[in-house]
Amino acid sequence: MAKREANFDLYIHGLLKESGIDEYYNRAVLGEIPPSDVELQDILRKAKDLHEHLRNYGSLGEDEKPLVVSAILLALREQKYGFKLEDLTGDTLEGATDGAKIYARLENSLQRAKVRPEVNKERVLDQFALIKNRPKLIAVHNTLKKTPLKFYAEYINEHIYKAVAALSVEDYLGRFYGEFVSYSGGDGQSLGVVLTPNHITGLCCDLVDLKADDVIFDPCCGTGSFLVAGMARMLIQASNASEKERIKEKQIHGIEDRDDMFTIATTNMILRGDGKSNLLCGDFFSQDPSKIQLHGVTVGLMNPPYSQAKDKSTAHLSELCFIRHLLNSVTEGGRVAVIVPISTMIGKTKEDRAIKKELLKSHTLEGVLSLNKNTFYRVGTVPCIAIFIAGKKHPRDKLVKFINFEDDGFEVKKHLGLVETERAKDRRSYMLSCWRGEIEDAPSKFMVQTTIEDTDEWIHSFYYYNDEIPGEQDFMKSISDYLTFEFSMVANGRKHLFEDGGEDA
Repeated sequence: MAKREANFDLYIHGLLKESGIDEYYNRAVLGEIPPSDVELQDILRKAKDLHEHLRNYGSLGEDEKPLVVSAILLALREQKYGFKLEDLTGDTLEGATDGAKIYARLENSLQRAKVRPEVNKERVLDQFALIKNRPKLIAVHNTLKKTPLKFYAEYINEHIYKAVAALSVEDYLGRFYGEFVSYSGGDGQSLGVVLTPNHITGLCCDLVDLKADDVIFDPCCGTGSFLVAGMARMLIQASNASEKERIKEKQIHGIEDRDDMFTIATTNMILRGDGKSNLLCGDFFSQDPSKIQLHGVTVGLMNPPYSQAKDKSTAHLSELCFIRHLLNSVTEGGRVAVIVPISTMIGKTKEDRAIKKELLKSHTLEGVLSLNKNTFYRVGTVPCIAIFIAGKKHPRDKLVKFINFEDDGFEVKKHLGLVETERAKDRRSYMLSCWRGEIEDAPSKFMVQTTIEDTDEWIHSFYYYNDEIPGEQDFMKSISDYLTFEFSMVANGRKHLFEDGGEDA
């Protein structure tokens, strides 16, 4: 019997090792993975289970699932004001259904958060209407013996609410959105969505040296990941309660044109104790940059929609157009960090090259980081981060930093996606030391400092040249490559290429 149990244990261990989960948890136990990352993986496992429940019991679509989760999270905030999950009894009387009760509670939650302007609250409530109007959600399920809404509320309250509502730089609702999309067979691109990973939002805050007195603005805020990371960073630096309140009320601004994303972003900020941040649901390009400047924006953070400029009729939706509009919306001397496809900084079209020229006339390019090709895992976009100073003409003699940060210490693990390795913190620390000028002698294969022209490709590989003196191993490799090439040619009947006269022999 003991032998059979031992064999079974070995079998299970083999499965875990093959899946990559065994390695992950061994490293977690050894303390090689930060507790916050362990918590995130636990939350995402719960997201997978919740996805199944939302689909099986509620027949919800991929864009509806995060809205239901958001609505329940807002309603759960009302527990300290008398709301009890026991109140969800499956009543069929109009106005007394579980959906109506949760909707009423989330409406109270929005009022307590003082969401403004009023049109924003109404827009959010419209998105949450499915809570009370979807018959399948509010009817008692034969298997559950309760309504799916009550089941979801109990599950979220027990497994998710506390972590999501904690003051954290992690955009859990955004991660839920991405997980739900992937489980539903999509990758987010079909929805025009490329969600920004947590380690990238934090890195951008570092690159612009975000401070407690900054005013941040994200014109394509999506689920609010930049706003969540920025607010958390600023609140940690705040020295007193009044400064924290000012940050929440006046120093966070965002725009999102999709109603569902706007609703998730609003929920995100409310759950972190801020319903008064200046979020607007609308088109960024319809906003007057000079009016946005009146808010005193000192930091712009953005991950704009990708590949929207398909032809001349949509050329105004290119990533460079988003960058230009954002730079024009930030006060003079403000810092801007944008994450875009690396092709953006190359300047593929005539229109792109013209915008690059225009940017240097009014703004300063500080540097560009080439990122890990798997940063947007499962999406397939090769990204970079570009950092600008707004409102100051680019000096012709300015040395711009181009950094190859493809090796950032993050790797794709089977069944886990992109995960942080033990090398990540050291790689990040080294890169930031180079960025801040604390390290000046970085090898050119990592960082190049050079003047630029608008006609250049603003990426590391364009300016990099191998300035290292070849060693004996390099010489032997060159000889080996040549002999391999010669053997291949001779084997394919082209021996004459290596005889005197070559082709002319």
